[in-house]
Amino acid sequence: MPVTVAINARAAVRGEIGGVERVAREMAARLPALEPGRYRVVRPRARLAHRAGHLWEQVALPLTTRECELVYSPAHLAPLASHRNVVMISDAAALRHPDWYGRSYAAYQRRVLPAVARGARLVIAPSEFSRAEIAELMGVEPGHVAVVPHGVSERFSPDADPEPARADLSLAGDYALYVGTRISRKNVAALRDAQRALSEHGVELVAAGSGRAYMAAGEQPPARLLGYVDDGLLPGLYAGARALLMPSLYEGFGLPCLEAMASGTPVVASDRAALPETCGDAALIVDPDDPAAVAGAAVAAAVDESARGRLIAAGLARAAELTWERTARRTNALIGGLLQRGDLSS
Repeated sequence: MPVTVAINARAAVRGEIGGVERVAREMAARLPALEPGRYRVVRPRARLAHRAGHLWEQVALPLTTRECELVYSPAHLAPLASHRNVVMISDAAALRHPDWYGRSYAAYQRRVLPAVARGARLVIAPSEFSRAEIAELMGVEPGHVAVVPHGVSERFSPDADPEPARADLSLAGDYALYVGTRISRKNVAALRDAQRALSEHGVELVAAGSGRAYMAAGEQPPARLLGYVDDGLLPGLYAGARALLMPSLYEGFGLPCLEAMASGTPVVASDRAALPETCGDAALIVDPDDPAAVAGAAVAAAVDESARGRLIAAGLARAAELTWERTARRTNALIGGLLQRGDLSS
């Protein structure tokens, strides 16, 4: 009988897709395709995708995966009672900055996340920054945390058609883009000067993303709000943008930066947390507390053709290095190593 690894796909069944949901969907699709017979995807009903699903994750999931040798959870949380966990933890934001979240959410994360990390067979982080955060805030030895960067899908390309997104979202002219959930850590207020400077060059600043009940929303973005953008429109939205602006104060990776790069869109990112690590030399890296620097970089990325040419070329090269296929292969190799070592019955 083939070895099986259960994939906890709770986050993959959610309707709205953020970073965690993107990781869960990609891994739930790519790992079984990569190694048929090794993986079994376990999905709850859609109504259990969010808060109501904690009980499913903690009780039903370990019961229904008793025959599996490992349980791979790609979205931070995993069943506490299981000693078979491989868990991907993108960041420790709720522990480092609980004020960015609702009180009950932060308390749950503070209680559960370190226990999950310490009890797991292996923790996977998407960046060296996150590995250090997990080690410090969750009491996990750094050597117990493997770094596997997130990736970008083939759907994100300079060839993606921007017209459906333009039509659906009423985007008539040039625009610069912010993509992210409405949470105070995204620091969108830092874009106020950038919005004014871009408008002087005929470039509109637009913001894609919705709020979540458990997050502190922060200030209103100084941009036209597009709300949640359907996932099918997202590649075209990126490809049609003059630039992506990401002034975030804390990211464990920064998927929008990579998605924009793959789309041939210049990126401006803050110099905080994992963003410099993710972007490398393929973005304009700025101090998010310096509005003039953010505005200057935004105009350069959106308007200066010399700067744009360099950023587009560097971004495409960076995105080619970081694909979901690569992420899946590295994750599969780590899981395979655990299976080969055996002693997984406890």
